[in-house]
Amino acid sequence: MSASVSIVVFLAIVFIVMAITFAFSGGSLLITERLGRLWQVPGGQGGRFNESRRKMTDKVLSSIDSLLPAKSEHRSETQLRLLQAGIRRSEAAAAFSASKVVVGAVLVGFVYFSGIYKSNPVLILLIAVVAGYLLPDIWLTRRVRSRQQTLRLALPDALDLLVICVEAGLGLDQAMLYISRELRIAHPRLCEEFDLVNAEMHVGKTRLEALRSLSTRTGVDDIQALVATLIQTDRFGTSIANSLRIHSDALRTKRRQRAEEMAAKTTVKLVFPLVFFIFPALFVVIMGPAVITMLHTLGNLHH
Repeated sequence: MSASVSIVVFLAIVFIVMAITFAFSGGSLLITERLGRLWQVPGGQGGRFNESRRKMTDKVLSSIDSLLPAKSEHRSETQLRLLQAGIRRSEAAAAFSASKVVVGAVLVGFVYFSGIYKSNPVLILLIAVVAGYLLPDIWLTRRVRSRQQTLRLALPDALDLLVICVEAGLGLDQAMLYISRELRIAHPRLCEEFDLVNAEMHVGKTRLEALRSLSTRTGVDDIQALVATLIQTDRFGTSIANSLRIHSDALRTKRRQRAEEMAAKTTVKLVFPLVFFIFPALFVVIMGPAVITMLHTLGNLHH
C-alpha cells in the first residue's frame, strides 16, 4: 500500500513539474505567433497537440493555484517580475505559485525518504518547506537580473544604430523595426522588445503608451531613461536625432564609469581569496622547508 502511494505521489509530482516547465519554457511562443499574424510572417502556428497540451497545463496549474491564498498586490508584483524575466505566458503566474508548492513537496519528500530528518525532524522539515518556498523566488530574481544585464549591455549598440537611422531620415517606428532586423542575431532579447513596441503601435496603441510599456516590461534604468527622453522629445517637439545623440553619449559615459567602478572593486574583492587561499599556500611552500630543517636540527641537538 505504501509503495503504491509513493508511486502515485511521484507520478503526480513529475506531471506537475513537467507542466510548470512547459509553462515557463514557452515564454516567447505566443508572442511569436502574434507577431507572425501581425506582420504576415509564415510559421509560428502550433499544432493540435500543442494546443491540447497547453489547455491541460492551464487546468492543472489553475487548479493548484486556486488552492493557494494569494493577494492581488502580490500577484501583480509576481506578474511584473515574470514579465521582466521574459516570461509572458498568461498562466506563468499560476505556474510560479504552484512551483513553490511542488518544490517544497519535492524537498520534503527527499528529506523524508532519505532519512535525513531523523536527527531533528521538526527543524529539518521546516527548513525544507521554507527552502522550497524561497527557491523559485531566488531563481526568478536571478533570471530577471540576468535578462536586465543582457538588455543593458545591448542598448548602446542599438542606440548608436538608432541615431544613424534617425539622422538618415527614418522615423522612430521604422528605425526600431530596422534595428530589430539587423541586430536580431547579436541582441535577440532587445530586438524582441522592439518588435513588441512596433506590434503594440500596429494594433492601436500610441507611441507614448508603447514606450511606457517597454519601460515597465524591462525594468532597466537605461531603457527607462531612453523612454523618458523619447517621451519628452515627442511632447515638446524637439529634434529626436539630437536628443538621441546626446543620450547616446551620456550612456557611453555611464557605461565607462560603470566599468571603472567594477574594476576598482576588484582589489577589495581579491583580499579574501588572497588571505584565505593564496597566502596559506605560499607560507607552506616558502616556510615549509625551513621549518622542517629547523625541526631536524633541533632534534639532533636534543639527542
